[in-house]
Amino acid sequence: MLVEKNDYLSAGVHIGMKSCTPYMKQFVYKVRDDGLAVFNLQKVDSRLSIAADFLSRFSKMLVVSRKESGHKAIRAFAAAVGAKAIPGRFVPGTLTNPSYSGFYEPDVVIVVDPLVDEQVIKETRKKRIPIVAVCDTFNIAKNVDFVIPANNNGRKSLALVFWILAKEILKRRKKIKKDSDFKLRVTDFGGEEAKNESQVAKKAGSKAS
Repeated sequence: MLVEKNDYLSAGVHIGMKSCTPYMKQFVYKVRDDGLAVFNLQKVDSRLSIAADFLSRFSKMLVVSRKESGHKAIRAFAAAVGAKAIPGRFVPGTLTNPSYSGFYEPDVVIVVDPLVDEQVIKETRKKRIPIVAVCDTFNIAKNVDFVIPANNNGRKSLALVFWILAKEILKRRKKIKKDSDFKLRVTDFGGEEAKNESQVAKKAGSKAS
């Protein structure tokens, strides 16, 4: 796996919602007694690896998150891999109106939540730009080209997802050779140190088992 299983558990990457769309069911390991869906971590890990392979080929990436929980994560990701980040409100016309001062023409777009970031999805589809999206169990992914199944509500979950993507993209671009060469920490992306979350990891592990 790209990181230790407990890193995923402590960040809550595996925790979905009580609602699950038909497409997202393929990534679900089980539904807990409280009704929350739990993602299959092997599938999450595999999709992150494939996404990193795909994204590493592009030089002009745009990453967007209207959700505040993803702001720090996408800023750190953009700084690490040379992408453009738009945290907060996405101004209509950013991708489609050349006269707008903030007009940008990316090669690929990454969104934290295709439901909340709906305007981005619409403009990206018009421009026929590939879309990669972090999707929770409730998301409808019909306008997304590649889905990363994960908890897209939690700050710690998004921090770990984008930390992994940044690290793996740089490895595939030959900017770094191994994990230890990546000097940014999950805390730089809005997460917390794994060593401070041992109890959380144990609790999450017991729920996911």
